[in-house]
Parts: sequence; structure tokens; C-alpha cells
Amino acid sequence: MCFSAEASFIAGAALTVIGVATIKKTTHKSQLWFASIPLVFGVQQLAEGVLWLTLPDPEMIQIQRVATYIFIFFAQIIWPFIVPFGVLMLDKKSDRKLIQKILAGVGILVSGTLAFFLNAYDMEASISGHHIAYSNNYPETIYKYGAILYAAATLLSLFFSNVKRMWILGVFIAISYGSALYFYENHVLSVWCFFASLISVYIYIIVKGVAKKRPIRT
Repeated sequence: MCFSAEASFIAGAALTVIGVATIKKTTHKSQLWFASIPLVFGVQQLAEGVLWLTLPDPEMIQIQRVATYIFIFFAQIIWPFIVPFGVLMLDKKSDRKLIQKILAGVGILVSGTLAFFLNAYDMEASISGHHIAYSNNYPETIYKYGAILYAAATLLSLFFSNVKRMWILGVFIAISYGSALYFYENHVLSVWCFFASLISVYIYIIVKGVAKKRPIRT
């Protein structure tokens, strides 16, 4: 199986360890938002691991629902906000601050909108082949325009950052999304989050570089 409970739990455990290590590398509280991304991804992958184990058992419906909403909460509400805001907090040069603030604002708008729809509409998860499919009945407009704004907040902020090698992270994530969309069209959310979580290991390298340039402040 290309994706499974084992894959999700191994990825979740590894990312949790790397996430803690990344946070320990920070030297200023402004770095914590961005540094926390691998750890949050770890929790998300652990939630999907729980889904793999509980979805085949109808008697575990409550646990299934909790795990489903934890995964979607991170995918649709946390990521559009934490990525651009985390990048904004890292950038110290003023020449791109306005762009980063706008993208962070877009992220807040996307997070707030998706939070509303997640509360208003049902979300269901199901095992489809070797993947988990997440389905809902959101209005079609959300998929069309929401995807554009989501990508703008989470990807453009990486390319507009002044932080060294940040654009490489943007390239990795863009390629992973394109690959997931092409090869796993019906399971994009699950597959892309899995790939993106693994790519987030690169955040450790970025934070380590930023921390070296900034003295420790207490």
C-alpha cells in the first residue's frame, strides 16, 4: 500500500520529533510560528493514522468524526493562516513587508471563510483504494475561488520572502501539489498534505539558518 496507517503514523511521529527540534532552534519568539509547522503537520498525520484504523469499524464513528475534523481543521483553517503569517514574522526587511501583510490578510480571509463552511456543512472521510477521500457539499464557488486564494496565501508568501532559500520550499510544495493533482485527482487533500508534511522537514534548515543570524533574546 502506497499510503496507510503505518505511513501516517511513521510520518506523524517523525515530524513531531523534527518539529520539537525545529522549535528548539529558534532564538526569538517571532520565529515560533514558522518553526511550529512541522510539529503541526505531525499532529495532522497522526490524526489521519487514526482515521485509517477507525474508518473500517462503524462502531468507532465518533472517533472517526473527531479525527476527520482535526485533519480538515489543519488542512483548511490552520495552513492558509500559519504559513503566510509565519513567513511575515520571519521577514525583517521592509521592501516586501506590505506584500507579506496582504498575503497574511488573504490567509486570514481564507481560514475564516473555510471555518464557516466547515461548521455549516458536513465533512466525511472514507477509504478509497490506498487513500483517504474527504468529501463535503461546499458550494462550487468555494472550490473555484477558494483554491486560488488558498494557493496565493500559502505559496506566494514563500516566493516573496526575503529569507534565504525560502523560495526552494515554495518550489517543493508547488511540485508536490501539482503531482498530487495529476496522479491523485480524487484524493488531492490527503496526498498533498502527506507530501507537504514530509517537505516541511526542510523548515528545520530554514529556521536553523535564520536563528544563526539573530542573537538569542530573552
